[in-house]
Amino acid sequence: MSDQLNAIVTQRIEVAPGLIILRVSPDGWDLPGFEAGQFAVLGLPQSAPRALMSDAEEATDAPDRLIRRAYSIASSSLEKSYLEFYVTLVHSGRLTPRLFALQAGDRVHLGRKFSGTFTLDQVPEGSDLVLVATGTGLAPYMSMLRSEITCHLEARTTVVLGARHTWDLGYRGELTAMQRFCPTFHYIPVVSRPDEELTRWHGHTGYVQDVWERGLIGQIWGRQPDPSRCHVLLCGGPRMIESMLAVLAASGFREHTKDAPGQIHVEKYW
Repeated sequence: MSDQLNAIVTQRIEVAPGLIILRVSPDGWDLPGFEAGQFAVLGLPQSAPRALMSDAEEATDAPDRLIRRAYSIASSSLEKSYLEFYVTLVHSGRLTPRLFALQAGDRVHLGRKFSGTFTLDQVPEGSDLVLVATGTGLAPYMSMLRSEITCHLEARTTVVLGARHTWDLGYRGELTAMQRFCPTFHYIPVVSRPDEELTRWHGHTGYVQDVWERGLIGQIWGRQPDPSRCHVLLCGGPRMIESMLAVLAASGFREHTKDAPGQIHVEKYW
């Protein structure tokens, strides 16, 4: 089993109850290269402890068998010493309750091959970008922003992030700093349950599709997102993606496929 647990947790940050950032470093081997937007596989044995806040689980007759799941990489593709993951707790899940029990110094399985096609390969250089996410769907965008997306004088980049509460808005400080230092980068957090905030929320409310329908991006950019020069990436739950595909289609955008190039690129999280 020790040879399967080939990596070490070097940092654990609790963003909010049920949300963590994990940094994982390989132990005795080098990280292969990857493209921003790809994912890696994490794993733990069934005998690994579960977080206290998770649901109970039946006993297993194969305690050493690894439970493996794919997670988008949030760290820069230029970083060679660790991978970063942004993880939400699934109380009834098999792996995330075990990941939430990890602390710095604990061992974990890290797959040696990284995969995924949710990258910027199909986006023409110099395009405007709208990166839409809910929850931990933000992870691949953080990798893109840290790796490939630069502060371009002409092209606009906007992150639209939806969450129930402000405390669920991961990487808020980093995204706010990016906006402060790059005049063509904008960050639009959207809270769907403002009435549950501890202090009054003065930002946008509702859902990410409301941002598009209200024309907020066009107001910020000084021009409306146009399919002739703008690409939209969607990462999160199916309900958000279905809603965004509908409103984007009404604006002349179409989903990108192998057979029919388009301006919408999709990554579903479950």
